[in-house]
Formats: sequence, structure tokens, C-alpha cells
Amino acid sequence: MVSGFQKFLLRGNLIDLAVGVLIGAAFGKVVDSFTSGLILPIIGIFGGVPDFSALTFAINGSVFKYGLFLTNALSFLLTAAIIYFFVIIPFNHLMERFKREEKPPVAEPSNEEKLLAEIRDALKAQSVGSVPPRL
Repeated sequence: MVSGFQKFLLRGNLIDLAVGVLIGAAFGKVVDSFTSGLILPIIGIFGGVPDFSALTFAINGSVFKYGLFLTNALSFLLTAAIIYFFVIIPFNHLMERFKREEKPPVAEPSNEEKLLAEIRDALKAQSVGSVPPRL
């Protein structure tokens, strides 16, 4: 039982997943700081401070902080846009460049080419004097 657990922990997929989660969390912090430190102030220049966290309404003593949701939704959209435009698109272009450099696989000869090759081989065999095998 312990050895099975040890094998599970030491499998490559689990380690890769753990590293991916840690790198993703660190990258998330970088993108979040970029969004809150650079992008939101630029938006604030044109439309005021884009912090809606103070917006609330109350019903029977319950306070609904819809402004906090709006601020987080805007931050999420900006984060997704930053990741798309600065990570996904360049990565896709890089992958296309590598795919273009790869040589396409050699196409298999068509049926006509195969028949012509058989006819050629049969004619060569006749000229030598041997009888070609029947297919």
C-alpha cells in the first residue's frame, strides 16, 4: 500500500502538474500586478478610478457588495486579455513557425503509380527472360 502511494507520488505526471500549478500561481501574480498597476490606472485616466468595490446596496440589513464583483470581473477580463495577447498569440505564432520548418511526410504513391511500377517491373522481367510472378 505504501509502495503504491510512493509510485503515485513519484510519477512524472504528478510532478509536472505540481510544477505547472506553482508556475501558474506565480505567473498569475505577475499578470495581476500588471493589470492592477498599469492597465487599471490607464483606464482610470479616461473614466475615473476603475475601483467599484465601494458600490453596495442593502435589503433588510443585508449588504450586497456588487461593486466588488464588478471590480473583480473587470480585473479578470483584463487578465484574460493580457494572457491572450501577450502569451497565447505569440506562442501560437511560434508553434506555427516550428511546424512550417518540419518537412511534410512523403506521400504514399497512388494506385496508378503502383500499377505503373508493377508494369515496369514486369517489362523488365520479360526483357531479362524470366516470368514475372502473378498477383
